[in-house]
Amino acid sequence: MDGPECWGIAGKPISHSPTPQMFSIIGEYMGLESNQIYIESSGIEDFLTQVSEIKGDIWISCTSPLKHSAPSALGIKSPEGVFALNQLMRSGGIWSGVNTDGLGFVSACRHVGVDPAKAILRIRGGGSAARSIASAWSSEGGSIIPEIGRRPLLKGPWDGSVLDSGQADVAVDLDASPAGGESVDLDGEVQFSLSYGENASKDEFAIIMLAAQHLQAWEELYSPSKVDELPNLEEFLSML
Repeated sequence: MDGPECWGIAGKPISHSPTPQMFSIIGEYMGLESNQIYIESSGIEDFLTQVSEIKGDIWISCTSPLKHSAPSALGIKSPEGVFALNQLMRSGGIWSGVNTDGLGFVSACRHVGVDPAKAILRIRGGGSAARSIASAWSSEGGSIIPEIGRRPLLKGPWDGSVLDSGQADVAVDLDASPAGGESVDLDGEVQFSLSYGENASKDEFAIIMLAAQHLQAWEELYSPSKVDELPNLEEFLSML
């Protein structure tokens, strides 16, 4: 298996993100090498301009504000109801992508002892990460209590799992600012923050989720033929 010319992250802000290092850690584990890149971009047109100057194949984890615009700009179908991609690959000049936000959240919850199938999730916000998490959580059999933040959680495949009220087992504020922004206190047995700063510990839930969604990207997009050779989440976290 050959790696790409470059792998890394795109969006804004991104300087605090360990994603390029995560690529290199798994790459070394898999016997691959590549160049780390940080593509700071506040819009899809600027992103496309920057990547057009990079030759060869590229593996990119993207964050706001690119996730919403990537599907239409690159001609890639996104998951139903989610309408966003957070993992992109250009191979042989052709773009493909997936969304691993929700699956990463579910995997991270399991890692810390929360079973989504038996839990109620209170979720604030309605952006791409919120929709991806709602989709994955409901697919696991969990219930959801939406709270309106900057925008509501729209209708989607998760509608049958939505509750009007109840006692939440887990709460998460998806409207917290990136790079370590404060979350609004929500009613739940435990609240997880998905926002992390430059010096975040690998024991923080946000980093566990980031690692989990990154592993999922290798499984689904970057190296699906080598799934059995990838580290598991606990092994990966031990390498960070």
